[in-house]
Amino acid sequence: MNPLCKPGQSVIVSASRSDQWLSWFKHAMVLATLAASPLSWAEDNPYSSHYQAQNQGNLRSLQAQPEPQMFSGTRRDEDNIKMLENGYDLMGFSSFEAGEVDAAQALNHGRDIQADSILVYMKKAGGASPASRMEVIKEAVKKGQSLTEKDMATKPGTYRYYATYWAKLPPPVLGIHVIKLVPKQSGQPEAAPAETANSAGVRVIAVIHGSAAEKGGVMRGDQLLSINNEKVDDAAQLSSLVRKYRGNAIHLQLERQGEPLTINAQL
Repeated sequence: MNPLCKPGQSVIVSASRSDQWLSWFKHAMVLATLAASPLSWAEDNPYSSHYQAQNQGNLRSLQAQPEPQMFSGTRRDEDNIKMLENGYDLMGFSSFEAGEVDAAQALNHGRDIQADSILVYMKKAGGASPASRMEVIKEAVKKGQSLTEKDMATKPGTYRYYATYWAKLPPPVLGIHVIKLVPKQSGQPEAAPAETANSAGVRVIAVIHGSAAEKGGVMRGDQLLSINNEKVDDAAQLSSLVRKYRGNAIHLQLERQGEPLTINAQL
């Protein structure tokens, strides 16, 4: 029953009003269909569809609803070290080749995965540049050939995109990032890094600013051999020892540029 009618009365809708209602209804149905579609907006975002997670612990921001900060990256390796030193850990990365892609897409994906910081890299990959088109013209003039509009048309460029996503870690206990170096295998190229010959301990690749390790004097490039005379063979063992001695003073046995070194730190 229409609430605007008295009992026993009816409302007659004019043809124009009926058409408007039908048009609105169709529009609403289209919106509902799009909203219910299994194809999500994320699938249209190349930063989302090409994302590869790098952390098995479901790493994400400590904030409930972070607003990621986005920066233009310069050199990947150096940028990665700086992020680690500033207390961040890598969540994952996106890598793809495409035409012009709005950087806001990277930011949207960062929000979806709850990242704190995003580094975006973009490099020209293809497409005719003004210089290359001029070479085509010069070559045609030299050979007496004619050029068509297609020859002169500006081709859309393509770019290589790379973005890394980072989450801020809780304050560290020790404050170092390490990797395990493996012995150099026979048959490897001579250009392989010489340090791979030393497999004892773990190599320090970054020291977090303000951490116990930095205060104690640990430096990037040090080889950490043991803690309180207990050998450190890999990152998992290092984590176990740090948990074991948390809250205590420790002795780190290191090797720096081939020389043995002992450093004291307070966890």
